[in-house]
Amino acid sequence: MTALALGPHLRHVSARTATIWVETDRPCEVRVVAADHGVDAGARTFTAHGHHYAVVEVDGLEPGARVPYEVVIDGETVWPEPGSDDPPSQIRTLDPEGTLRISFGSCRRSPGTPEEFGHDALAAFAHRLKDGGDGATWPDVLLMVGDQVYADELSDEMKEFIRGRRAADEPPVDEAADFEDYTHLYKLAWHDDPAVRWLLSTVPTFTIFDDHDIRDDWNTSYAWREQMWAQPWWRARITGGIGSYWIYQHLGNMSPEDRASDPVLAAVRAASEDGGDAGEVLDEFAERADKRPETMRWSYAHDWGGTRLVVVDSRCSRLLTSDRRGMLDDEEFRWLDEQCQGGMDHLLIASSLPYLLPRTIHHAESWNEAVAGGAWGRRAAALGEKVRQAADLEHWAAFERSFREVAQDVIAVGKGERGPAPASISFLSGDIHYSCLSRVTAPDTASEITQIICSPLRNPLNGTIRRANRIAAARGVSGAFRALAKLAKVPAPPLRWRMTEGPWFDNAIATVELTGRQCTVRWETPRTETALTELGRAAIAR
Repeated sequence: MTALALGPHLRHVSARTATIWVETDRPCEVRVVAADHGVDAGARTFTAHGHHYAVVEVDGLEPGARVPYEVVIDGETVWPEPGSDDPPSQIRTLDPEGTLRISFGSCRRSPGTPEEFGHDALAAFAHRLKDGGDGATWPDVLLMVGDQVYADELSDEMKEFIRGRRAADEPPVDEAADFEDYTHLYKLAWHDDPAVRWLLSTVPTFTIFDDHDIRDDWNTSYAWREQMWAQPWWRARITGGIGSYWIYQHLGNMSPEDRASDPVLAAVRAASEDGGDAGEVLDEFAERADKRPETMRWSYAHDWGGTRLVVVDSRCSRLLTSDRRGMLDDEEFRWLDEQCQGGMDHLLIASSLPYLLPRTIHHAESWNEAVAGGAWGRRAAALGEKVRQAADLEHWAAFERSFREVAQDVIAVGKGERGPAPASISFLSGDIHYSCLSRVTAPDTASEITQIICSPLRNPLNGTIRRANRIAAARGVSGAFRALAKLAKVPAPPLRWRMTEGPWFDNAIATVELTGRQCTVRWETPRTETALTELGRAAIAR
């Protein structure tokens, strides 16, 4: 009997369509069935590197629908699993006229013990929804903004899996090496915790990668890329990481229309016909996406009622050459510029890396970029590059020109220069392992402009780094670093902002709630394996 290896995952949804993603243990026909609601949709699996996947698209649904479903493989029901006491998994479509709730977070280490990483915010969130049933406040969307898996910081379970495949001293030591390693990383993260597996089957989920999905400091600079491609093991690592991301994460971010026109998916399906394997096709695509980022767009945007969500790839689409440096390549920035428009109630821009950091860190990173670029001479530049990689100075502030270009966009939207100004423009981010809210104080705009950070879901900072970040977030510290940046001829930022809530260093999940022109945010932390308690909340737009 064919079985599910991973999933089902409820991925892209709209008011009338839904996507179910699965991995199976052999080639098969996968069907999603809800007989009482007239749902019966199917898809054949495709194969890559000996693994089998299906993306089932369901249409003709009603807005705001709650449709319990089953997964049937070759005529046998495989989900829900026999004897399961979980609530039925549901297809949950969006209601454009209702309140929109987006829960989000980043940086989740799994598996692991509470002693190692604390309680898992995502698992506790799942337990609350399971135990509360229809009485719980459900999110309409779950957005995971980076480090869904850690390919370079492995659990004992992952190390044991690798020891079964290759020698312990074979590079990259204690890191994922190829596509097969990545498949097991995803299994450990999304399959082995029953609560999380159920959550992903019933809450629409969207994702974007960050560095640990591939490797720490991924694409931090041109020098870093040169160093990595000089390693003999790097090609298998980067193609395995990007190829698996395309299958396990990116396919579910796409709308049915985008998938229908996607040449990569067409090529993978064609290579899988008649028992074929698309592994080579996938590897070639992944290498091209890494070496020529302009050939692939990982970013995406969806309009839901009066809200536009723009999810920006701030990793793979970077412009990194010997003479140019940008957080986004030219084509990607043109796309982002097109998405930043008025006429919506709310504009949400999700980026794994925070756009607005505490100002002390912002100035330090912009100074470092200038020094590494030669502002203080060749010797200082070499030292600046070492500091950049050692201290992870790679956020938007470390791409000063890109920071200014995005600032011009959001100011224009916030002033109503691109249509009626939204009530709020919010950046949603993770990465830095603490949660906070920062508000833009200048220039004056009709929109409230904020940076909302929620991190980590499960991977807290140690005490020393916590203390350093508390100091960086304190008022009155940033002046010295701004003076340093000025000495390196870095112009003043086009925005001014200050942190108004946080920082909180607990594992956490945040929920942004949007009703009409109102916007609020709430952060929660797991106090036990199954219970959440509030860290803080704030009104963004009233």
